[in-house]
Formats: sequence, structure tokens, C-alpha cells
Amino acid sequence: MPTTHAAGTFEVKLAPQAVTFEESGLGRLSIDKVFQGDLQATSKGEMLAHRTAVQGSAGYVAMERVDGTLNGRAGTFVLQHSGTMNRGVQQLALTVVPDSATGELEGLSGSMKIIIEGGQHSYEFEYELRAES
Repeated sequence: MPTTHAAGTFEVKLAPQAVTFEESGLGRLSIDKVFQGDLQATSKGEMLAHRTAVQGSAGYVAMERVDGTLNGRAGTFVLQHSGTMNRGVQQLALTVVPDSATGELEGLSGSMKIIIEGGQHSYEFEYELRAES
């Protein structure tokens, strides 16, 4: 399967949500995104995060359902996020949940990179579309 590259920008809105266990130190946020570029889509998701007492150290996990077109193919898929910041050094993995894609995106796999520069969010998405058997 050949790997395909997609790139563009996105706008994101994070909104704090109620947390069931306040003493846990966890924060819960809703995610709303609008993607432009090779991915023309909207997404909705949920994030669970924790910021430590040490400046620049935190972690988060999230699930995000994307609905739109990827290089002209329509459908949905789910992205799984796992992010850690260790005293300002960021490590982030965004991967397509296996077998989560629908429509013309069925068989989608891949990973996305998020870039934040000057307050602007952009993405680079390396993906493969498995051919139907």
C-alpha cells in the first residue's frame, strides 16, 4: 500500500467539561475542530488531561471523530491522541483507530502530526487506504 500525504490547517475550540472525580486533578475538555486543506472536515472529541505542579509537565489522552473528505474521499474516522509534556518537551501520537473509518475512507490507517506556530494550527497526515478485497 502506498502512503499518501495530506496537509492543511485547522481551527480548534476546547471547552472545559465537568469532571466526576474533582480530587483526581484531571481536567476534561470537549474538542471541536474545523479542518481545511487536503482534509475538509469537522470533528468532535473528548480529552482527559492532567497538568502537574512542575511547569511544562502534563499529559492527555483523547478520542476524536472526524467527518468530511480526505483528498476527495468522503467518510468518517476516529483519531486516538496520546500526549505527554516533560518539562516543556512534547511527545504526541495521533493515530487512526483501526477499522474506525466509514464510507469511501473504509480501510484507512495512518498517523497525524500537529504543528503549532505563531498561534496557527496545522497538520500533516501520513495515511494508507487498504484496497477492498
